[in-house]
Amino acid sequence: METGHQTSASPHSFIPSAKFLACALVAGTVLVINVARDEQPPQPSAAQAFSTSVRPAPSGTASAALPAVQPLPPSDPVRFQVPAIGVDAPMARLDLDAAGALRPPPADNPSLAGWYGDGTAPGSAGTAVTAGHVDTRTGPAVFHDLGALAKGDTIEISRADGRTAVFAVDAVEVYDKKEFPDEKVYGSSDLPELRVITCGGGYSEHTGYQGNVVVYATLAAVK
Repeated sequence: METGHQTSASPHSFIPSAKFLACALVAGTVLVINVARDEQPPQPSAAQAFSTSVRPAPSGTASAALPAVQPLPPSDPVRFQVPAIGVDAPMARLDLDAAGALRPPPADNPSLAGWYGDGTAPGSAGTAVTAGHVDTRTGPAVFHDLGALAKGDTIEISRADGRTAVFAVDAVEVYDKKEFPDEKVYGSSDLPELRVITCGGGYSEHTGYQGNVVVYATLAAVK
């Protein structure tokens, strides 16, 4: 199964474009391994999507109700917490493989969340990208319930500098991998924004998940 587009640039010199990252993450084998699944992960409802009457900017949009929060300087994230769905996970840096696709967290550690280490650090100005498995061969994984998040829920990311970046969820959407809106998900932003991505949508025993669940969030507080 395809796991990403090819490039002649090395992962050390290549800065992936929005579209390139989308192709890497959407591929069915990147964030999930086919499993004997006892239950379907929750999928976001239409009520949690961005309003169709106000189209978000290419990189998503922050809620107008959120207070202005000064972006933080770069610092590696170390822990990922989502109280609404009971997630409390260590974080690991993700890099690109030789083909230029984003490597997923190790499948033998389904409780691990990852972040794209050569991109924006969570809490800093820009679009920070985090990803994790929805399930593995052993069962549900760290982001199994990601699709159950609702607008206004919080995501807390503890950082190596001792500060915690608190993000408020702006929207939760699910996309078919053939129609993944790469610029909307990965486009740059002047705001400190966060994307949380896992597999979702329909499921096939032969090809795995057919899409991705994406959570859009914006920095709302610092602890």
